[in-house]
Amino acid sequence: MSTETNIPRDVTLLFKFWYSNQNNNVRWAGSLSEGYRLECGVRQGGLSSPTLFNLYMNRLIDELSSTGIGCHIDGWITEDMKDNLDIEKERRALSVRCNMLARRFAKCTNNVKFKAYCQSFYACGLWVDYTQRIYSDLRIQYNNAFRMLMGLPRYCSASAMFADATDGRTDGFEAIMRKRCASLMQRVRRSPNSILSALMDRWDSAMLARWIHLHVG
Repeated sequence: MSTETNIPRDVTLLFKFWYSNQNNNVRWAGSLSEGYRLECGVRQGGLSSPTLFNLYMNRLIDELSSTGIGCHIDGWITEDMKDNLDIEKERRALSVRCNMLARRFAKCTNNVKFKAYCQSFYACGLWVDYTQRIYSDLRIQYNNAFRMLMGLPRYCSASAMFADATDGRTDGFEAIMRKRCASLMQRVRRSPNSILSALMDRWDSAMLARWIHLHVG
């Protein structure tokens, strides 16, 4: 580290000794835990910790970048740049949330539960490249979640149940997708960043193509 940062060797050895001989305890409710060794990370709240962390991360980023190997970020960005995995992850998360609501919060208003926990679809406005099967699976999961929480028959009409069960106050899947896509496009167009606004107005924009598909298809 000393040769890369111009830190004196004595200071480097001091940090090395310091971090190699750390004994820690946890204090809780006036009691002190048994001691244990901390063998990774930097000291929480230490004045030198942010600088030491940056030194480590800068070297790590340089080495990763030099390998030329791609990586996945929580299953969201993939090598083929498609949105299938992100949509499938959202479908599974929706299923888990719906089952949890049905079991643990039976006394809450069903429509409120559904709107609060089943309509998030984080980053769905960015979905532009996916298979129709994956997209349809998410739509079916959304409709089934609504049926379960509202106590509706399993095979009731999806096109009418949102209007009938909540007097039209709950959006169906297609309406949510249209609104989220339109909202994102509006925010990008209003961005002070001229590059973003220019890209959004291109006729070959992937987001514009999806918006047209959602409203015309």
